[in-house]
Amino acid sequence: MIERQFISQKLKEKQIQDYLHSQLRKTGYSHTEIKRTPLGEKIVVYTTHPGIVVGRKGENIQRLTATLKKRFKMENPQIEIAELQNPMLDVNYVCDRIVSVLERLGSQRFKSVGYKTLQSVMDAGAMGAEIIISGKVPSARAKKWRFSAGYLKKSGDASENYVQRAYDYAKLKPGVIGVRVSIMPPDLVLGDRIDIKERIIQTTEKQLVEIKEEPKKELTETPKKEESLQQEKEKKKEKKSTKSKKELTETPKKEIIIENKELKNGNNQEN
Repeated sequence: MIERQFISQKLKEKQIQDYLHSQLRKTGYSHTEIKRTPLGEKIVVYTTHPGIVVGRKGENIQRLTATLKKRFKMENPQIEIAELQNPMLDVNYVCDRIVSVLERLGSQRFKSVGYKTLQSVMDAGAMGAEIIISGKVPSARAKKWRFSAGYLKKSGDASENYVQRAYDYAKLKPGVIGVRVSIMPPDLVLGDRIDIKERIIQTTEKQLVEIKEEPKKELTETPKKEESLQQEKEKKKEKKSTKSKKELTETPKKEIIIENKELKNGNNQEN
């Protein structure tokens, strides 16, 4: 019995969503959320043009609440309007936009429509997107055209639970054209994604002062070393010069002494 109640509630919600989609299709309608409160059922309608949905003095909302009471037997439905922050990342809005353009301009310009909407979706920040247009476009035989960009998961948990998908169809004279849109949102965190972070080294004020002073010390020390080396070289040169002078002064004295000794010896022999 409980399972049947759940199934009947979900069917009722799906019927309400389809009805609101048919009534608000040309107003930038995206989707609805049905919440149960103690005062009654709260219906939140997401759209890009909330003023058009409300109408003059709330005429459209009054009309919708009356039909919801009669057709779906709701006691106290409360309709609220919410504006989409980034409509080009919403699958339902993008799909409805493509369908409305095809119904208005025909299937001759389906390529430009596909490429332009895909580019606008990627510019909005999506990780990846795919648009499939199938039907008699523009030949007599049915074909399938695929427009894709970015990175889009086709299998796994990310594809089943996080990739947004929507399907709609456009009624044209040659036949029905199906439109399927898949968008991978930018805030999705994948398991195979690796982010490399730079290492931040925290330094204190003392370390910064030491780091600033170190190169100054090196700069001051280098010329001192060079000066000391030059002084040592000059001292060595002076020592060498003094040694050579001493040798020059000492050699003639020795010769004179030797000559004097020879003269003395000669005089002694003569005597």
